[in-house]
Amino acid sequence: MHCGYVALIGRPNVGKSTLMNHLLGQKLSITSRKPQTTRHRILGIKTSEIGQAIFMDTPGMHSEEKKVLNRYLNKTADSTLLGVDVVVWLLDGLYWHEYDERIFKKLHAAGLPVILVVNKIDKIKDKQAMLAFFADAKKKYPFEQIVPVSALKSTNLEVLEQQIMTLLPVADPIYPADQITDRPERFFAAEIVREKLTRRLGDELPYSLTVEIEQFEELPELCKIYANIWVERSSQKSIVIGKQGEMLKKIGTEARIDIEKLIGQKVFLQLWVKVKKGWSDNQRALQSLGFTDSE
Repeated sequence: MHCGYVALIGRPNVGKSTLMNHLLGQKLSITSRKPQTTRHRILGIKTSEIGQAIFMDTPGMHSEEKKVLNRYLNKTADSTLLGVDVVVWLLDGLYWHEYDERIFKKLHAAGLPVILVVNKIDKIKDKQAMLAFFADAKKKYPFEQIVPVSALKSTNLEVLEQQIMTLLPVADPIYPADQITDRPERFFAAEIVREKLTRRLGDELPYSLTVEIEQFEELPELCKIYANIWVERSSQKSIVIGKQGEMLKKIGTEARIDIEKLIGQKVFLQLWVKVKKGWSDNQRALQSLGFTDSE
């Protein structure tokens, strides 16, 4: 048996969360087309006949640190390389971004086996260009493997999974075979609400929103969830609520349906929209909302 930790790294919005969800065969990480959708380290556990891979989905590494939240996201992404056995570096096309140089430096310092994964190959028509890019990549870094995939369409994911398993150390499983994450349902309920907010309001205020579960009560036939949606300004509160409360109602309905699928139980979901001025640039506010260094 092989067992170990696998860090999924890359720039924001390259498809790390989608990749982990499809490798697991279950949705854990929320997704949207907006960068910084992933804000926390999320563990996804995949147990098979040949071993256990413990995937770590993290915020994308980005260069600007304008606010305390941005610095927190970078710190969380950077710390992922500590204590892992294999790194999977995800790109979303046949090009290098200027920020990739920072990732190269971190990988050289870490000295870990790295698999380069080129995502969205279904959109690449020029196969010669792809082979040329792979040859260039091997000159830049001693990658263990370079694997082209389509995370969304699950193309080549079995090959990727096999390559990961061969690089993991020989060891007994760390987690029970039926466990898929280390996060509680309460955490995922908040993430699902935030996903719906980001998808509905992504063009207006994706980075000014966060969600806090105030109460999570599991009864025999019903789960009662009371959640606060925090924004930074009163004008943003009006956008989230919408005309006659229609936007908030739609978000609540979509989130409730997904939470019911997750926990396998009927859900009563109550949402409130509240203002906490400048929460994304306030260390104390971030800590009170669950952004802690313990991740």
